[in-house]
Amino acid sequence: MTTLLALDTATEACSVALLHDGKVLSHYEVAPRLHAQRLLPMIQELLGEAGLALSAVDAIAFGRGPGAFTGVRIAIGVVQGLAFALDRPVLPVSNLAVLAQRALREHGAQQVAAAIDARMDEVYWGCYAAEQGEMCLQGLEAVLAPELAQLPRGASGDWFAAGTGWGTYGARIALQPCGSEPAMLPHAQDLLSLATFAWARGEALPADQAQPVYLRDNVATPKQPV
Repeated sequence: MTTLLALDTATEACSVALLHDGKVLSHYEVAPRLHAQRLLPMIQELLGEAGLALSAVDAIAFGRGPGAFTGVRIAIGVVQGLAFALDRPVLPVSNLAVLAQRALREHGAQQVAAAIDARMDEVYWGCYAAEQGEMCLQGLEAVLAPELAQLPRGASGDWFAAGTGWGTYGARIALQPCGSEPAMLPHAQDLLSLATFAWARGEALPADQAQPVYLRDNVATPKQPV
């Protein structure tokens, strides 16, 4: 049986999840600015609960962004450290997709407009539809002003609104959702679900390809020499 570890620190939430012998265990905390201190202990607690050594893990999944710059870097640093040490592959997963997957799990939402507050008067935006239990991207993910957020071309039916972008800027987004969870944050349990689909398709990558996706081109761009 496949054993997958998933972790996420891209937003205010810090969470880990483990798939082993077909069973899922997870720990979730909303702990702003404490991710660096909490993540490794949470992983150790989870493995201890499952009675597993870290070496039993076949691959490590992680939230690759978009989200808070520092949080995404924390996740990638830990993932690369563990994956290199264990010689295991990684599974990058979009945090917007994780939000959509959580909306599917908790609300049964089949179409989700996911939005994360990107600060700077913008949202990280992505639209997802359920396909055999997996939330799949429709169109493109983007960072944009709330007024520019829109459904993909040809979209129809009801759409559920998920994420902090809706909490902060919902009044400025030109979409009337069928339901909403404006405080929803990504959860590693849903990241694990998406990673399981990716693993089955053979999409695992070498550890050095654990790269962030910020959507903003100018995040932490090295200064050009004069």
